[in-house]
Amino acid sequence: MRPTRALLAHAAAALSRCLRFDAPADGLLSRYWRSHPGLGQSERAFVAETVFAVLRRKRSLEAAAGSAEAEPLVAAALVRVFGLSARALQELVDEDLLARIRGIRNLELPAAVRAELPDWLWDRLAAEYGGDEALRIAQGLLNPAPLDLRVNLARIDRAAARQVLAEAGLESVPTPHSPAGLRLAGKPAINRHALFAGGLVEVQDEGSQLLAWLLAPRRGEMIGDYCAGAGGKALACAMLMRGTGRVYAMDVSAKRLAALGPRAARAGITNVHTVVLGEDDARARRLAGKLDRVLVDAPCSGFGTLRRNPDLKWRHGAAAIAELAAKQRRILDAAAPLVKPGGRLVYATCSILRDENDGVADEFQRAHREFQPVSCAGLLGAQRIALDTGERLRLLPHLHGTDGFFAAAFVKNSFGKGA
Repeated sequence: MRPTRALLAHAAAALSRCLRFDAPADGLLSRYWRSHPGLGQSERAFVAETVFAVLRRKRSLEAAAGSAEAEPLVAAALVRVFGLSARALQELVDEDLLARIRGIRNLELPAAVRAELPDWLWDRLAAEYGGDEALRIAQGLLNPAPLDLRVNLARIDRAAARQVLAEAGLESVPTPHSPAGLRLAGKPAINRHALFAGGLVEVQDEGSQLLAWLLAPRRGEMIGDYCAGAGGKALACAMLMRGTGRVYAMDVSAKRLAALGPRAARAGITNVHTVVLGEDDARARRLAGKLDRVLVDAPCSGFGTLRRNPDLKWRHGAAAIAELAAKQRRILDAAAPLVKPGGRLVYATCSILRDENDGVADEFQRAHREFQPVSCAGLLGAQRIALDTGERLRLLPHLHGTDGFFAAAFVKNSFGKGA
């Protein structure tokens, strides 16, 4: 839509609030809508797209605008990201600012600015991946994420779900790796579609879906999702188990787990049981040594999800990564005793940093000799999923079209004790 002074003022005001980086941007935008009920859907879309464009490309836009203030950043985004002409903005934006914004070139900028990352994060990625690959990773994280669905294969097959979507005018293609995934064209309001309302599809990135196949639960088994959150992966595991056995969705947040009940009911799933860690530790202790498979999708920086949550790179600093890694090690240590001898443990994050990924997995392996590594490529290949990133799963947007994900799989030896 054509911007107006009023609309630019809304975009600048919403952006100014998000630039404090003291809360998730999507939540702050929701609050902004509530305080400005007169904004229509198209106006909200303009404001949101502008805000997220700035959050993704803040460093180069600051360089172009010569300012870190919200109003110049909005103008820079309209020109450099959305390609608006000077004529379209000449009555709304200062001419000198427009000339500067149009004149700067990316090749003149430092690598961290071209990567649109804080210096510390760029330095970390360049050291871990090499400069060229780090820049490709960073550029892949700048693109908006697609809308992926997980089809509830316990109730409908993927081809049938795709046909139903097509009949409603919604184009989709099968995801290349997840057997349950469909990738939609555009960003339709899928929560209004009958497939979603009836529990036949869930919104879930393909990379996240693959964790269920990595865990590979069998019918009748007892499964633990140790950091379940709102339960998306627990529901995917229950789907693979076709309603048999038990899935224990565990989390420290009763509020997050409360969202699982309605989702499970909508999907027709009855074998998921919630456990609030910290409030019901006795129940968790009774499961020690009894679970066939345990997934630990640990809290992390979320840097693999920057396509969806670009504010994370500005909200987390280097110190936070060390704190998160220590927390991840504690969580993995706490979850490991739940696995029965011969059972499988999968550690996963949506981070792309070694400290949160290989660093945690390597330390766990050294400290827990009763767990032996298992090839993730082999586990997926056994289920006819041709995705080989080595012994550990490593997904990156520019290579796989998914969010950034990491996973390491282990099997507990039959004696359940260290060698």
